[in-house]
Amino acid sequence: MDSDYIIVGGGSAGCVLAHRLSEDPARRVILIEAGRDVTAANMPDDLRAAYPGKAYINPDYLWPALQVRSIGRGGHNSTEGAVRRAYAQARILGGGSTVNGQMANWGVPSDYTDWEELGAAGWGWDGVFPYFRKVETDLDFPGPNHGSEGRIKVRRIPRSQWSGHQAAVAEGLSELGYPELADQNGDWGDGWFSLVHNNVDEHRVSAATAYLDTETRARPNLQVLTDTEVEGLTFDGLRCTGVTIRQGTGTKALSAREVVLSAGAIHSPAMLLRAGIGPAADLRDLGITPRVSLAGVGRGLMDHPQIALGSFMRRDARMDGQTGRHVQVGLRYTSGIADAPPGDMFLGAGSRTAWHAVGAQLGALTVWVNKTFSRDGAVKLASADPRVSPDVDFRLLSDRRDLERLKEGFHLMAKLQMSAAMRKVATTPFPASYTDRARQVGVVNTRNKMLTGALAAFLDGPGVVRDTLLRNFVMSRHDFETCLRDDEALEDFIIESVAGIWHASCSCRMGAAGDPMAVTDETGRVRGIDGLRVCDASIFPSVPSANTNMPVMMVAEKISDAIRADEAGLRAAS
Repeated sequence: MDSDYIIVGGGSAGCVLAHRLSEDPARRVILIEAGRDVTAANMPDDLRAAYPGKAYINPDYLWPALQVRSIGRGGHNSTEGAVRRAYAQARILGGGSTVNGQMANWGVPSDYTDWEELGAAGWGWDGVFPYFRKVETDLDFPGPNHGSEGRIKVRRIPRSQWSGHQAAVAEGLSELGYPELADQNGDWGDGWFSLVHNNVDEHRVSAATAYLDTETRARPNLQVLTDTEVEGLTFDGLRCTGVTIRQGTGTKALSAREVVLSAGAIHSPAMLLRAGIGPAADLRDLGITPRVSLAGVGRGLMDHPQIALGSFMRRDARMDGQTGRHVQVGLRYTSGIADAPPGDMFLGAGSRTAWHAVGAQLGALTVWVNKTFSRDGAVKLASADPRVSPDVDFRLLSDRRDLERLKEGFHLMAKLQMSAAMRKVATTPFPASYTDRARQVGVVNTRNKMLTGALAAFLDGPGVVRDTLLRNFVMSRHDFETCLRDDEALEDFIIESVAGIWHASCSCRMGAAGDPMAVTDETGRVRGIDGLRVCDASIFPSVPSANTNMPVMMVAEKISDAIRADEAGLRAAS
């Protein structure tokens, strides 16, 4: 046997698992990552930077050819005519924590009450709170409500470093009657706050650098394989015995007592499906012999649907170089829609929209549904061939209540944009879409740097020139005033522009033994298969009211303890 544990996927969860499981020198652990290695010493500048706008669009760090559908043009409940668009899924050690926006929020206690009510025993607030503390060191709030010894250091941007745009957002939210909350991860009511970031001294703190530091990598019982793809799982009947890997042009088999899939909410279910674990009819259609029929594999895929409102920032409101963190202030609020919990919506503000010169002139308000009712997205196989990307359909607005909340959210963004504080710093609001033109200009190259530099110079000129250029080169076809007064126009904008925010989750969810859609038990073990677990965002019973990176690491810390407890139980039984 090559190891005791093989961890498939070196993202946030995989790095945590590798660190924790290899703490015992008697355990042999192999961590496998398809992408490149990255350490604190060799981290490229675009990954290390406080501003993440270059990192998460760099194709060198992402899965190639991965495309997804968000919503169909035929209506909110249809995928007819849906456009497939490139999806930024990290393919690098540290996963999302190496390329993402560095947001370090937990969600709210009711998120985890929901998990337990959905059948994940032990995953209520009392069960997860100690593991959030274990993950973090909060540099602003020492004490019993936060961690002080965790590997992920987090902080908030001091108000003295806020851009004029961010300060106006905070003032505008106060004008609208929302209170200030001191601690996003401790004050659970509605209100605005300084956002928590896993960023220290203007440098990213990733799972790769924090959990796989030099000391951890020196452990003789831990092997980290990067630039290594897992082609499939190996079995002896209903026991998973290891994996087949590809390095360069060669393949080999590795065996283990237990395999843990930590490849994320898109690739973990795809690996199960290729192994014959999933909806039996779908598998047979692809010529795959079902090993265990589990209806929930790949089903229930969720994300946070988001829309945005852009504006042109005056010179003195823009970022001034004190910090690279372009998103500093956020708001949690309650929509009041039937059956939604408190704090079911989120509004954030960015004082930069892209890496280039024009992006530095544009601000954005974004609103997303924190607790979505749309829960019928799916990951399916397009082919049994592991080299073919899975078929991913988020169906973000399949429940109309999510569309209605985004419509309400657009009007809230408009009220904020038109507040007295915001009118002093920003003008020309426009419904923002990530158009094909924006994607093309967003590619980091010399041509785009020169093009946007020239355009930016004109945008800072006379107002008539600026408005003409914004209409012709920046804005989508949707008009701000029309969307405000015409509900059909607003709905059209949302259906065309809505996108997830890279919070894919829930596609192999935990649940009770009698739940036909539950893929794993409360310790991540795949039902019906020995020696196989899943540990990543795919096992979330529902997407929490948070950016998913901190919840993923919390889950990995808790599953690590569950694995060790299972080991202890086996030793006691023998």
